[in-house]
Amino acid sequence: MSAQTRSQRITVPDIAARKGREKVVCLTAYTAPMAALLDPHCDLLLVGDSLGMVVHGLPSTVGVTLEMMILHGQAVMRAAKQALVVVDLPFGSYEANPEQAFQSASRIMRETGCQAVKVEASEGISKTIRFLVGRGIPVVGHVGLRPQAANVDGGFKAKGRTAVERERVLAEAVASDEAGAFAIVVEGVASDLALEITRKVKAPTIGIGASVDCDGQILVTDDMLGLFDWTPKFVRRYGNMRDLVEKAVASYAEDVRAGRFPGQAEVYKLRAHS
Repeated sequence: MSAQTRSQRITVPDIAARKGREKVVCLTAYTAPMAALLDPHCDLLLVGDSLGMVVHGLPSTVGVTLEMMILHGQAVMRAAKQALVVVDLPFGSYEANPEQAFQSASRIMRETGCQAVKVEASEGISKTIRFLVGRGIPVVGHVGLRPQAANVDGGFKAKGRTAVERERVLAEAVASDEAGAFAIVVEGVASDLALEITRKVKAPTIGIGASVDCDGQILVTDDMLGLFDWTPKFVRRYGNMRDLVEKAVASYAEDVRAGRFPGQAEVYKLRAHS
C-alpha cells in the first residue's frame, strides 16, 4: 500500500515486516509545517539530532540537548498523522548505562508521543538496546558513520574502509539486531559492506550514504531540498529551494524599498456604516 493511501499510522511491526520487501521511505523532520508536507509520502520520519546543525546552526550534533529533541519531537508529532515517528537520543543522554538511556527514552516518548527512539552504536549499546526493548521502548540502531562521535573521529568520515573497521561495523550491526533493534540506520559505509550488513541482520536496514540494496533510505530533508550551498556526496538534490527562497526574499525587499508593498490588496480599509 502506498503511503498516500494509508488511513492509519504505520507501526513498528509494519516497518520490521518490510525486510527484503517494500522499500522503507524515510526523511528527517524538525518542524510541524515540514512534517505535514512529508507525512503523506514517508513511512518513517526521524526527528534527528541533526536538527542542531540544520536548525540551530551548531557545528555538530554534540551540543543538542534532550529538551531540544523533545521540543522538536512535539512539533513533528502535532503534524504527522501517518508516518512512524522516531526521535534521536542526543549525545550524553544514554551512554552512561541502560538505566540512563531508559530515563531519557521514556521521557521523550511520554512527552512527545513518538513511537520509537534511535541510538548510535557505542560501547555496550547492545545491552542498552536490549534493556530498552525489554521495557517497551522500540529502538532503531545506527552503525557506520556516527555523527555524535565526530570529535573522536576528527570529523564526519566514512567508515569500514579498513578490515578491522569493517569487522567492527558489521559486528555492531549484528549485535544491535540481536539485541532487538527493529531497524538499523547504516551511514557512510562502502556499498558492499552495507549489502553484507543487510544480508546478515533480520531488521530492515535504512541507508544513508550506503547502498541501494538497503531495505530503505533516509536523507536530511534540507539537504535533499537544496537548502544549503554544500551537501554530502551521497545526497541527491530533488529541489533547489535555496535559490527559490533567495529570489522571493530579494523580490520582497525590492518591493518594500520601492514602496510597492503593501499594495491596496494587502491593506485593511474602513468598513462603510450600514
